[in-house]
Amino acid sequence: MNSISVIGAGSWGTVIANLLALKGNEVLLWAYEKDTVESMIELRENKPFMPGLKLSPNLIPTNDLNEAAGTASHIILVIPTQFIRGILTKAAPIIAPDTVIVTAAKGIERGTLKTASAIIREFLGNEVAVLSGPSFADEVAKKKPTAVTLAISDHSKHAHTLQEMFFTEYFRVYTHEDIIGVELGGALKNVIAIASGICDGLGLGLNARAALITRGLSEIIRLGVVLGAKENTFSGLSGLGDLVLTCTGNLSRNYTVGMRLGGGETPAEILSDMKAVAEGVETSASAFALAERAGVEMPIVEQVYRVIHESKSPAVAVRQLMSRGLKVEFRHG
Repeated sequence: MNSISVIGAGSWGTVIANLLALKGNEVLLWAYEKDTVESMIELRENKPFMPGLKLSPNLIPTNDLNEAAGTASHIILVIPTQFIRGILTKAAPIIAPDTVIVTAAKGIERGTLKTASAIIREFLGNEVAVLSGPSFADEVAKKKPTAVTLAISDHSKHAHTLQEMFFTEYFRVYTHEDIIGVELGGALKNVIAIASGICDGLGLGLNARAALITRGLSEIIRLGVVLGAKENTFSGLSGLGDLVLTCTGNLSRNYTVGMRLGGGETPAEILSDMKAVAEGVETSASAFALAERAGVEMPIVEQVYRVIHESKSPAVAVRQLMSRGLKVEFRHG
């Protein structure tokens, strides 16, 4: 079987590690918090981030990054995008050149405006794949049917191996070759999910939410195509699938941030009591900057950025979106 290390023991990292361990793989699960590791060893459960999930005997918690990064045939990075650079600064020198790296991050780094795979390639020449799609950790932990996308170079010899490695009777994996499209879909949907939560927090109704999701998808496609993604990628699991889930599911951290913003709380108040990271908060700034640099109009992303980072009133932001100049929905030819 494969020797696998999962870097990041939040809810999704824990669930992915356990899924792989239940298939008979030896899996090291690295956590930054020493007390989380000790708790997992003693109780065989990650109480802070995934309470109730019994951990496989094949899952070995560790606080030693050198052990996790230096011994694996496959490394799965399940940490927020903003932390990847810091982890790789420490881990890259000890990662073997034939180790396959899989990222499950869904964000865009502030400052550099890079996706996770681009950050990884700064440090490593290894094969890189991206795991994305509509997948709440809680439902995967309960073995509810889930389908995701695994993006990897179309000439990679590892595509089928990785597909088989993650696949179970409840976790279906499709392969894809559009890495940038899959990453952008996963990152940008978090920003639209915050907007969707704001919409619901303000009590604007289902019509408004449906319109917002649809127009949000248009914004994602516009930017994605300019940045080299394939348009049809965004109609797939890592695009429309993940967007719908994150914009409508109450298990979504990003949607919850938006709901609370719409309910009158400030970003500082919301983030101060959130245990897990909502990637859309930081990605809203990166996406806004990326759109400006690419010359792409993204009015929903812009308003989310201004609400979170410039203390704009959510109600004013919605009013300005609705009062924009009239447009043609699609331009053909």
